Amino acid sequence: MSRSLVAHMFVTLLFCCLCAEFAVAQEYFMNPVICGDVADPTIIRWGDTYYAAGTSSEWAPHYPLYRSADLVNWEQVGHIFQRMPDWTSSSFWAPELFVHRGKVYCYYTARSRTTGRSYVGVAVADTPEGEYVDHGPLVDFGTEDIDAFVYNDDGQLYITWKAYGLDPRPIELLCQPLSADGLHLEGKAIPLMVDKENIGMEGQCIFRQDGWYYLLYSARGCCGPRSDYEVRVARSRTLYASFEPYADNPILKGSTDVLSIGHGTLVDTPDGRHYYLCHAYLRGAGFYRGRQPFLQELFVGSDEWPHFKTGRLACLRQPMPFSGTTQQPPADFEDDFTGETLDRAWTWNYTYCDVIAQLKGGSLLLSGMGKGASRGAALCLRPSATDYDFTTVLSSRTAELAGLTFYGNDDSHVILGRRGNRLQLVSKVAGNDSVWLDIPCRSRSVHLKASVSEGCRLSFAYSDDGVTWTTVGADAPDGSQVLSWDRISRPGLYTDAPSAHPARFDSFHMHLKP
Repeated sequence: MSRSLVAHMFVTLLFCCLCAEFAVAQEYFMNPVICGDVADPTIIRWGDTYYAAGTSSEWAPHYPLYRSADLVNWEQVGHIFQRMPDWTSSSFWAPELFVHRGKVYCYYTARSRTTGRSYVGVAVADTPEGEYVDHGPLVDFGTEDIDAFVYNDDGQLYITWKAYGLDPRPIELLCQPLSADGLHLEGKAIPLMVDKENIGMEGQCIFRQDGWYYLLYSARGCCGPRSDYEVRVARSRTLYASFEPYADNPILKGSTDVLSIGHGTLVDTPDGRHYYLCHAYLRGAGFYRGRQPFLQELFVGSDEWPHFKTGRLACLRQPMPFSGTTQQPPADFEDDFTGETLDRAWTWNYTYCDVIAQLKGGSLLLSGMGKGASRGAALCLRPSATDYDFTTVLSSRTAELAGLTFYGNDDSHVILGRRGNRLQLVSKVAGNDSVWLDIPCRSRSVHLKASVSEGCRLSFAYSDDGVTWTTVGADAPDGSQVLSWDRISRPGLYTDAPSAHPARFDSFHMHLKP
């Protein structure tokens, strides 16, 4: 046999193997399906399209909204609220989308401006991507009311929620009839379950099959590097009787890849399969991407209890819901600020500062008006990778600090920026300031770069031309210290500048590393 023929056969065999591997790969997808911090996700099907939304917490705009044709590839299309409803002040948690009478309802948790307590509100839109009209607080039952879920039981609407979760009384999952228009409570609250074990109980959803009402709910700690969230199930023959917990709970929990997992809702495919979209922390460096949406198929077994298709241990690799689907990786982000409005991916720290962001002549003019003693304006993105660079061109020289940030909250963040004619690297951890660099910087424009590895390891550089970079010393601050209890840090832009003298940024680019 000639060498050329052998070579040809080898190349052909290699090609066939690669094609086979590619074909097999497309039979599976990898969680998370949305890369980035989108906790407490809700999901609906609208015709042939799926929509999901999630917690925005102390970032604006409120409740990011995503769209998908295949449950695996998702695109952010906007937010439920661009401005907070008048009755609210903070803590925008756990939105729940619900389709009723040809409209889309969003039942959501927020903290009251007048009482400081969390209630459940409701807003309505003609379509998932339409304008949501707020109808104010709906559930004002006790000390705290959060985590709404709405269920249509043969034409009668019911709303369920978690009550008394933040005071000494036991946590309860309650249920109450809703008016036909979904905007008012009727009748009396019905207790579904009481947290007698004191393990936490929230993030519930209900579905009915073969005469059973099944209640999926989450237990244990939801948030942070020591969280141990898990999914449990209980059942009942009626909504008006206590639910019986499954003897072999939990039905979904952390694994070697997943730190904790829970708080989701179900959606049915056109052929009747159940998919559960919830959130999970990854272990290791992936933790710093936050609580990311995971998708799992759920079925009711011969024992008449729900189970997940890939087992009780959270699994990154899942069977593809629909054939012919190819999962797309997360993409780099670039903004040259030439649009008419801010890109929908941007978020800002509304609780600490009234952020003012204006687009003018291919530049972003960023400033803030502080609330209380604080006035720093942060405009940031959800990190979708653990290793990435982000850069900007700062073309103003304000008396206040402006530049790149790795931002947890107003008391915990890192900033590389310019203050007057000085280039500074500063950090704040639990309110304590540290200056890591303070050198002259007299150029009109300065290029700034931050590099993140392992989700939180930081390094910095600066340049006059964007080509030749000077690395900022090896003693960069530790990004793992700039976290909030329920939120990871976000990369972006920062300024202390007031509205009269905004900082000017000419570009922003975030490059994801393999």
